[in-house]
Amino acid sequence: MKYLTRLAAPLLLTIGLTNCSTIPASNGFPEPEMVNIPTGEFTMGCINDTSCKATESPAHQVTLKAFKLGKHEVTFAEWDACLAAGGCKHNPSDYKWGRGSRPVINVSWDDAQEYILWLNQQTGKQYRLASEAEWEYAARAGTTTPYNTGECLHSDQANYDGEVPLKGCPKSIERKQTIEVGSFPANNFGLHDMHGNVWEWTNDCWHQSYDQAPTDGSSWVSEKCSRRVLRGGSWNYRGSYNRSSIRYDYSNNMRLENLGFRLAL
Repeated sequence: MKYLTRLAAPLLLTIGLTNCSTIPASNGFPEPEMVNIPTGEFTMGCINDTSCKATESPAHQVTLKAFKLGKHEVTFAEWDACLAAGGCKHNPSDYKWGRGSRPVINVSWDDAQEYILWLNQQTGKQYRLASEAEWEYAARAGTTTPYNTGECLHSDQANYDGEVPLKGCPKSIERKQTIEVGSFPANNFGLHDMHGNVWEWTNDCWHQSYDQAPTDGSSWVSEKCSRRVLRGGSWNYRGSYNRSSIRYDYSNNMRLENLGFRLAL
């Protein structure tokens, strides 16, 4: 596996299966478990990859300060706590796949902001969505290959359409729905499901390329921002759309069966 990222702190390798996505808060509602992401720099964008899209260019160096990122995608259990408390108005369908520890789906960027506002009011913390640069840095976790697992991604490593893998990689399976968070080994930073399961909203406005993109890890936003960036791929997308550098976008109010989010702090 190729490495390019320079880190100011040692990596913590967390390998294993877990379905524990929350920690109990003092007042009883579930609070997402967060992982410390160290200060460092990396090359953002499509590198050493024949599946590059124009929107992933130009590759550029980004230097980031330490931050925290959710160990898992926000789950239905966490969302439903907000719903029950009256902090969230939208009751997203789970398509009868199950709620609990599965990632919440059918939530828009606007919905995510409502959840974050409620959670911050309850905890006194400043949860937010990650910037696009923070997200990719955390997903790569020191790697420069298409996936943090290497050159290929298998269905025993992520929930995606393994029947259409990256060119030259072996086929696996498509599960045709979400699965519980933490069902696969974590990456080198201790984060689960950075490839597949659900597309994850970030804070950044959509731009067609990285021309004039920030190099300090901050969000790239503007006053008029009707479309936001999503990262990570999902359960119903092929291998090329689950790579570490892949970018996607939707309008802020879009709700779909493969859209969810992960918190930063």
